[in-house]
Amino acid sequence: MTYPVKSYAAFSATTDLEPHSFERRELREDDVLIDILYCGVCHSDLHTARNDWGFTHTYPIVPGHEIIGRVTKVGSKANKFQIGDLVGVGCMVDSCRTCSPCQHGLEQYCEHGHIGTYGSNDRFDGSLTQGGYSTGVVVSEDFVLKVSEKLDTKAVAPLLCAGITTYSPLCHWNVQKGSKVGVIGLGGLGHMAVKLAAAMGAEVTLFTRSAGKSNDAFRLGASRVVLSTDEAQMQEVANTFDVIIDTVPYTHDLKPYIPTLALDGTLVLVGLVGELEQTINTVPMIMGRRSIAASVIGGIKETQEMLDFCAEHNIVPDVEMIDMQNINNAYERMLKSDVKYRFVIDMASLKA
Repeated sequence: MTYPVKSYAAFSATTDLEPHSFERRELREDDVLIDILYCGVCHSDLHTARNDWGFTHTYPIVPGHEIIGRVTKVGSKANKFQIGDLVGVGCMVDSCRTCSPCQHGLEQYCEHGHIGTYGSNDRFDGSLTQGGYSTGVVVSEDFVLKVSEKLDTKAVAPLLCAGITTYSPLCHWNVQKGSKVGVIGLGGLGHMAVKLAAAMGAEVTLFTRSAGKSNDAFRLGASRVVLSTDEAQMQEVANTFDVIIDTVPYTHDLKPYIPTLALDGTLVLVGLVGELEQTINTVPMIMGRRSIAASVIGGIKETQEMLDFCAEHNIVPDVEMIDMQNINNAYERMLKSDVKYRFVIDMASLKA
């Protein structure tokens, strides 16, 4: 039996999202059916809908990879979840499961390419995966996450992308109590990087081009704000940071930030998809054994650890709730950075 759902979809790269009804697949033996309550809105959704990256080959496409909902049905051999459980689905719904990264819980780096929550081809039937701007979704239980009832359910969704995208590099580069962490940019990713690093016990500094971000940065957990356009302020933090999380989503000059890294420090790109162009000079890298690296989301095991960490420390993103019918306006506002700091869609609006 297939499952009819309502959704909002992009039907071309140049038109607004609009209502779209379609059928979710029958449950396979390891699947769960999830009634979607909330779905976060990510810049990736907009870029995919408008084919900004050139990856979108098939329309209509239903975006959404920050999904929170409740299990309403389980497959014949699914045993990880029960009906009524509060769960989440992030950026992946499958992977090959056999390559070395998959075997080590790093499905996001699957050598055959992980199966995205939307815009990928299903591993078994080749159908196009469709995302969480919908009333329900069918997903293998191995790619479903437990969500604590202690957290504000309305605000949890962006943890499944913005949260794990910043948590994973903080963990990989061993951020802990006393670590000195810089965060470049205070948007959806940046505000989560500040919250998470502070909860890990790090001393957090925000780099920003806007002095108006200071109050928010301190409220979120930063202990210092540095104007990146002020050479004197940048000089004051030379040789300081163990890790810098760079959340800026467009090409920008990295050269001013490299000298602020301590010996063996690493600047990790998590926001930029594309070329760096002429933004790197190796001299300050050589003189401090400094590195530039990049990172993308996290595996299922690590994403569960992140959700548990957030439940323990009562961390959720700062969100603005919207109705599904207002998604196109939200996209335009997102392009202007007119949101603090993530939109979340209340799916009750679509069900109504």
